[in-house]
Amino acid sequence: MAPTLPLLVVTGPTASGKSSFALALASRLPVEIITVDSAQVYRGMDIGTAKPSADERASVQHHLIDVVDPSEPYSAARFAADAAPLIDDIRGRGRLPLLVGGTMLYLRALLEGLSVLPPADPALRRALSAEAETLGVPALHARLAAIDPEAGTRLHPNDWQRIQRALEIHAVTGRPATAAYGAATTVPRLGPILRFVFEGPERAVLHQRIADRFHRMMREGLLDEVRALHRRADLHPQLPSIRSVGYRQLWRHLDGELDLEDAVEAGIAATRQLAKRQLTWLRRQPRDRRLPEDRDLAIAHVIEDVGRLASERPPRQA
Repeated sequence: MAPTLPLLVVTGPTASGKSSFALALASRLPVEIITVDSAQVYRGMDIGTAKPSADERASVQHHLIDVVDPSEPYSAARFAADAAPLIDDIRGRGRLPLLVGGTMLYLRALLEGLSVLPPADPALRRALSAEAETLGVPALHARLAAIDPEAGTRLHPNDWQRIQRALEIHAVTGRPATAAYGAATTVPRLGPILRFVFEGPERAVLHQRIADRFHRMMREGLLDEVRALHRRADLHPQLPSIRSVGYRQLWRHLDGELDLEDAVEAGIAATRQLAKRQLTWLRRQPRDRRLPEDRDLAIAHVIEDVGRLASERPPRQA
């Protein structure tokens, strides 16, 4: 039996150039791209999520873009459930599945599994949201810190999405969310995996790229894109879609909380913080191969590793 085709994983911080690298890699290897991005899954959120263009999607098959409406939450568990069969389908076509993106929780859910947690409870979430509107998110963060000190320390007092989920888990299970997340996981069997990190340029250059990209998005119509979402009665700032970097800052501008210049600067600052968190996570993955910024050399490294794995008998298993 021929060795199983490897699953390729390319991660890196936002604005590092990993998406363009993946497209360049697709010109040398028969890949299909599975996007690992918690914002690109939402329809109608195109400019601010830096989705690949129509031409780019026509040149290389992309998966898990425009999956759901912004009114519908999309989770790491759902991503893992959606991505696993895609990997098999792509291999079945004789092609290499290539995971590309920077949503590390999604990646961890797929590659390492997630703890078995209770499903979302819509009624409980509505009740918690009503409390947050009345008391403020920091008050509910203080409540969480009292029942789960580790989560209280780890989560920012305004990180409503995660605070709400932690309170929901405690209410449903009677256990702190920290304990629930630490429970045993079911790790999916994904066959041989080659993992690469595309860190991009040094921090100062990356920060400038982030600022330049945000200003370019504004010129391309990002504010109008957010305004169209803001007009919808079914969307609100507690939804995961609207909490995406860039969208939540411009939403605050449209709510009258920030002037436009401050909202843009807040969006740039939030994107830089995201890049910092991504780099911190990636540096804790010592087994991942670091790719040089030189694109041709990085592609050569990936091709070399694919060739080496293909010559192994039997293939390594995840």
